[in-house]
Amino acid sequence: MTYTVTMIPGDGIGPELADATVTVLEATGLEFDWQRVDAGESQIARHGTPLPEHVLDSIRSTRVALKGPITTPIGEGFRSVNVTLRQALDLYANLRPARSMKGVATRYEDVDLIIVRENTEDLYAGIEHRVGRDAAESIKIITRAASERICRFAFEYALANGRHKVTAVHKANIMKLSDGLFLESCRNVAAQYEGRIEFEDRIIDNMCMQLVQKPELYDVLVLPNLYGDIVSDLAAGLVGGLGVAPGANIGDQAAVFEPVHGSAPKYAGQDVANPTALILSGALMLRHLGETATAERVENAVREVIAEGRTVPRDLGGSAGTRAFGVAVAERVAAVATQRT
Repeated sequence: MTYTVTMIPGDGIGPELADATVTVLEATGLEFDWQRVDAGESQIARHGTPLPEHVLDSIRSTRVALKGPITTPIGEGFRSVNVTLRQALDLYANLRPARSMKGVATRYEDVDLIIVRENTEDLYAGIEHRVGRDAAESIKIITRAASERICRFAFEYALANGRHKVTAVHKANIMKLSDGLFLESCRNVAAQYEGRIEFEDRIIDNMCMQLVQKPELYDVLVLPNLYGDIVSDLAAGLVGGLGVAPGANIGDQAAVFEPVHGSAPKYAGQDVANPTALILSGALMLRHLGETATAERVENAVREVIAEGRTVPRDLGGSAGTRAFGVAVAERVAAVATQRT
């Protein structure tokens, strides 16, 4: 079987990371038909937008995309391509695993968290405007439909992956209507899984403290958009940083897999960037495609290469370049495939 996948290399270091990831995924023995399309700053002069319509059309056709990081200007310029992709394709579930990895220096061991973030509303809906010259207003949107949908996704993910607990994270003590509706929706969904998956809730500020103090107490976290964005980066910090943090954006009709980190344009073309996050995002894509055993081979290969310490990316304390690390992981993946055949 050949999997047709939209490939969006991205900006800055993105194309190098994409090349390394393709090397690893093709080493699995699976067949891929990569439909390459470009998005980001480079497309503005040609198409007048960083996200041309043909990019969306490609994802709608293939239903799955692997995407490198894309630059988002701060405080000015075009709107985030990532946010636009999620809203245009209704990629309502943002999935970000955070798992400790031997050989990656951190303050913690044995962290194994799944962050499930609602991806389409909240303050990221983009409803904001100036109120006179010296003030601005952003509107927070929380709906029952979106809240129940993301909570159900979290519970179904927990069931499918042998997880035991879902924690809903909110600020319903202060935002009693908006976050109150999110919490009420999660409780309603949780009742349908009683006896199968444990459920609890935490206030967002307390949750951040709890994760720093005792992350081992938590399993799957489900959060509204803004809190999910912040907590997923916090969780990445527990396991070594954004360089090892994969991500997935999943909807009913399409899914886009991407690293959590940015495009680091100053390092573009230097063969120094760490492709781990995009490679692991590729493994998430394999799981989504039903290739669970192959996904585990890729994940284990990454972990083993880093643990051995011979071919380690520079941001993790080694000296391996982007290409060399990709090749080392690909060779490990291929070796395992050969042993099994």
